[in-house]
Amino acid sequence: MLILMRTTATDEEVDQVCRAVEASGLKPHPIPGRLRTAIGVTGNTGSEGQEQFAQLRGVTEVIRVTKPYKLTGREMKPEDTVVRVGPVEIGNSRPVMIAGPCSVESRQQTVGTAQALRGLGADMLRGGCFKPRTSPYSFQGLGRQGLEILVEARDQTGLPVVSEALTTETFDLVEEAVDVIQIGARNMQNFSLLKRAGMSDKPVLLKRSMSATLEELLLAAEYVMSEGNPNVILCERGIRTFSEHCRFTLDIGIIPVLKQVTHLPIIVDPSHAAGRRDIVIPLSRAAIAAGADGLIVEVHPDPNQARSDGPQALTLDQFEQLVDELGMIIPAVPRCEGVQV
Repeated sequence: MLILMRTTATDEEVDQVCRAVEASGLKPHPIPGRLRTAIGVTGNTGSEGQEQFAQLRGVTEVIRVTKPYKLTGREMKPEDTVVRVGPVEIGNSRPVMIAGPCSVESRQQTVGTAQALRGLGADMLRGGCFKPRTSPYSFQGLGRQGLEILVEARDQTGLPVVSEALTTETFDLVEEAVDVIQIGARNMQNFSLLKRAGMSDKPVLLKRSMSATLEELLLAAEYVMSEGNPNVILCERGIRTFSEHCRFTLDIGIIPVLKQVTHLPIIVDPSHAAGRRDIVIPLSRAAIAAGADGLIVEVHPDPNQARSDGPQALTLDQFEQLVDELGMIIPAVPRCEGVQV
């Protein structure tokens, strides 16, 4: 249910309602708004308690939330959520560009690429250190060493970094090093990992599984938010269909529908959907036109030598073309031509 407070309600009255909710064995989730505070309530299965809470001081209305996803839905929070990562705002008016290699392979590769991307207009740096690979013989990432390289890249460029937490055992390492914790498609329903992410004070980038429905994606986000972390970014990265012309099918249609039903920001990963770099730029244009709040794209200084997912990685020249074609990136620094990587 959703408890709406009066516009004149004091902090003390909000606290009193939260305590009453907890005393009933339920969990309150205060949601500050522009005009008033709302309190989301989870743990209830019906309309029980509505009258009790409606009588509390400062309460104007108690609404039953009908969707299975509570905290992620617009019934609970009509206003868009803006996730702030340092100076970057995800979910605001300007789409955000997150770029970098699929895997952190070396200091030169990662730091050099970050310096070039910063000059070309990237807002954030992505890079995998713990890699979930289909084959056990594929490159699994540099682990702790990779995280140290990402930290150095951030220190040298000022770009906030995104990297994936693969297990609960390695979560603390990733959490300490990065600015945004990614939960990958293969882990979208790893509920232990989702709960651990919900206990973090770092934003979480949650990728849609390759066969997940919209409702399953939002309920996965619900796991994170129900543990107390409101800063969730959804990511569409393509679903598995019968098509053979690309790696996955980018579900452009889910973007405007998600915008209708959830307040969380939505970004798109065209690289994993495409599986081939020649269609990453057109898919990126389509995603932004459909209303996505940003992109996360793979960029490598020499994709033919990449240790993972080279065929789908853009070159630095192609990333510059992407930025120019979208016409949406306002670089934080002047472009640096001819950066050596």
